[in-house]
Amino acid sequence: MTEKVLSSPVTSAGGSALSFQFGRDTFAFANELVWEYRFAPGSGAVTIQRNHPPPTYAHRCFVVARSARQFLYHARFDATVSAANETLYREKIREVVSRSPRRPGAERERVVIPGYRSLRQFSEAHEQLLKTECGGAWQSYVLRSHWRMILPITRRHQERLCRQLTHALTARPAPIVHLFRFPKITINHAVVLFDRVETPSAIRFQAYDPNVPAQPTELIYDREEQRFHFPPNHYWPGGRLNVVEVYCSWLY
Repeated sequence: MTEKVLSSPVTSAGGSALSFQFGRDTFAFANELVWEYRFAPGSGAVTIQRNHPPPTYAHRCFVVARSARQFLYHARFDATVSAANETLYREKIREVVSRSPRRPGAERERVVIPGYRSLRQFSEAHEQLLKTECGGAWQSYVLRSHWRMILPITRRHQERLCRQLTHALTARPAPIVHLFRFPKITINHAVVLFDRVETPSAIRFQAYDPNVPAQPTELIYDREEQRFHFPPNHYWPGGRLNVVEVYCSWLY
């Protein structure tokens, strides 16, 4: 039996309902990869080579995930107002990404982005401006939460985290999670969760992957194993990994 669980809209400090919608609240462009990965069927052997031409926007998965939530928390798009010039949009973007990624702001304090109906549409029209202003690659590495991955991650920890994420989907919209296999470096990545589907054997969290902006992906929690799994894609062969929620407290 499958149970579809829809996340309830979360009310911001100003009283408005917040909900993350993939086609509206994501960037149209991708965090690019420095390496091309090839996975041998069956054996799982991995070969890598540098992408050519080299990427111009890489190592920014945490930046993209964080910025998407900042626009959800602090911006309002208004397509009924005429589009503005690049100077004004630059100021608007800087104001949004200077605000807290941990708490939604009041409705009356939201930054109004004129001329567009959503972040997806805005990022299609102003890709380079957003890439320039949302933050550098160093911001994916210098995070207060990265200390946690060096400590042991137990099954009990992951079971508690699954409950935490289930609660977070209704308590604060768009929880962001860090995916890793430390001390292995096969994956070190961030995705945004926005919904879930529950079955007796698993909870399938629906996710926005900054590396794959075309469609949602999943982060799967296996109830029996008490482990998270991430499906295969063009940079990950699929399998078990560790998960920690980030941008959720003063420690993270």
